[in-house]
Amino acid sequence: MTFSLDNHWVWDFWIADDGELFHLYYLHAPTSLGDPNLRHRNAIIGHATSADLITWADRGPVIGPGRAGDADATAAWTGSVVKDAADSWLMFYTGSRFLSPDRETNVESIISASSTDLHHWTTSPVPSAAIDKRWYEVLGDGTWHEQAWRDPWVMRDPDGSGWHMLITARARSGPGSDTRDRGVIGHARSDDLVNWRVLPPLSEPGAGFAHLEVVQWCVIDGHPVVLFSCDTAHLAGDRAVGGAGGVWAVRAPAWGEQIDVASASPVTGDELYAARAIRNRRGEWMLMGFENIGTNGAFVGRVSDPLPLQWTPGGDLAIGSREAIR
Repeated sequence: MTFSLDNHWVWDFWIADDGELFHLYYLHAPTSLGDPNLRHRNAIIGHATSADLITWADRGPVIGPGRAGDADATAAWTGSVVKDAADSWLMFYTGSRFLSPDRETNVESIISASSTDLHHWTTSPVPSAAIDKRWYEVLGDGTWHEQAWRDPWVMRDPDGSGWHMLITARARSGPGSDTRDRGVIGHARSDDLVNWRVLPPLSEPGAGFAHLEVVQWCVIDGHPVVLFSCDTAHLAGDRAVGGAGGVWAVRAPAWGEQIDVASASPVTGDELYAARAIRNRRGEWMLMGFENIGTNGAFVGRVSDPLPLQWTPGGDLAIGSREAIR
């Protein structure tokens, strides 16, 4: 059964595994808003648990927006959860601050919170890994409607030393005059999950994406891969001519080398979005995303059941049966 809420849209999510339960952290907003696009200004992080990634028990809201003037003054957006050396849980998520009630102008920041039980969270007042305009586009550049610095995916270095954060970002410059085609994978590094050093992007602009959302790096059946999402409306360059968006995958090189996002291939269309790869209790890799666009073209807003992931003979990542996408 999919995870959904009565009278609320549910969309982006991330999962923590404590060894017994899977903890789902999800964005939600009331359908009484009327327009699904308004959900972004009203997003709250909720929490649910499951033993099998299929049957979920909702635990209710855990993080909402901050106070006026805070980095998360408008809403709390997508993130990830890791466990630190002291066995405490840390969540890194996006703070959203819209500058006007009737414009898209939005400043995004990365915020951290800590927990001992994965339900009660204490938010740090100081944003983590502040954007560095040496490499990344900022709102003052006037080339995009938002300051893109969101969806932090935090992971331990593959060799066990330190931590990395992959970020939805945009390059401050790009090929030619197409300022739309600047989506990149932002990068920051930390030894202690507290002090972060922002580094140049792990990918190049000009790959055909205005943004690369909810980036995830993982190793599936021995093959490093990067997952991200970009919908049809945010394709750029040649991809925007008759192309279709959704969830994308690209084979990753040795860690630390540039990721060739231009070679990414689609895993799903716009019907599924913000997907995460996760292993079930049998050790099988599954894909979960939120159900985005229904057959009638309307926004759906619920989390899909897990779908099996597999590599095709041609080396692309694909999903098996789509019966769970209803």
